[in-house]
Amino acid sequence: MSLDTAVNGWIILDKPLELGSTQAVSAVKRNLRAAGFNMKLKGGIKVGHGGTLDPLASGLLPIALGEATKLTGRMLDASKVYSFTVKFGAETSTLDLEGEVIATSEKIPEAAEVAQVLPLFTGPIEQVPPIYSALKVDGARAYDLARKGVEVELASRKVTIHSLDLVDGGEGSVTLRAHVSKGTYIRSLARDIALALGSRGHVTMLRRESAGPFTLKQAISLDRLNEIGQGAALEQVLLPLEAGLVDIPALSLTSTEAGAIRQGRVLIGQPHPDGLFCAYHGPVPVALVELEGGAMKVVRGFNLPDVAE
Repeated sequence: MSLDTAVNGWIILDKPLELGSTQAVSAVKRNLRAAGFNMKLKGGIKVGHGGTLDPLASGLLPIALGEATKLTGRMLDASKVYSFTVKFGAETSTLDLEGEVIATSEKIPEAAEVAQVLPLFTGPIEQVPPIYSALKVDGARAYDLARKGVEVELASRKVTIHSLDLVDGGEGSVTLRAHVSKGTYIRSLARDIALALGSRGHVTMLRRESAGPFTLKQAISLDRLNEIGQGAALEQVLLPLEAGLVDIPALSLTSTEAGAIRQGRVLIGQPHPDGLFCAYHGPVPVALVELEGGAMKVVRGFNLPDVAE
């Protein structure tokens, strides 16, 4: 890939423990800069991530480059799959290993007991987020208030647990796998499962296995990422922008239609059902479009080089 070629696409990182999402983005920028790519504020390659993953969590972190950064909002809204371990007998302030123990219980449920309550947490549920979260309370982050000793009360929210399965049971702990909607806090889910069993619990392991269309099969290690800064070819690890759109129906545009859509115009009388589509001109994604009553409106346009018909 030429250094003066526009870079658009995805790097799917298998984020290691203790690395924050913002640090992961910085690592991508650092390696691209070391490889000679333009990373200046104006005219350089834009980089962003598709959903925060806490330092104490590992796993899939989609990092968008160039025009793909226009899709990071879709990643935030996408459903995700996590595997996680719940240790019973103690609840911490942060609901994970980072916090102090705030409640204990002598009740240590067996794996079979855990399996019996999982249906209670499958489907649409109400969930109170952890006080140590990035949610805002009166303009301030909840975790900032909690660290200052301010009592924080967060309202419950509706989330959907598409599936929740027992993976393994150990001495005083279980490992579960959950497919969840946006806005779901796994730490809260672990807390509530423990409470339903008459115990207390916190998360000791959390790993994201998928987010939207991306899975760990597409992910690279931090070591592999660092090879980019040492001369390895970026195209060996860069997925195309459209890899983030494989879960959206595609439709084809003529040259005239593609030109109109690039200008933000509404196309009338389109023979397509209502819904969200990715509009292509040949192999090139032109825009995310919304169809309603035969009218095609641009949701998000992509500034990608076109190809001749």
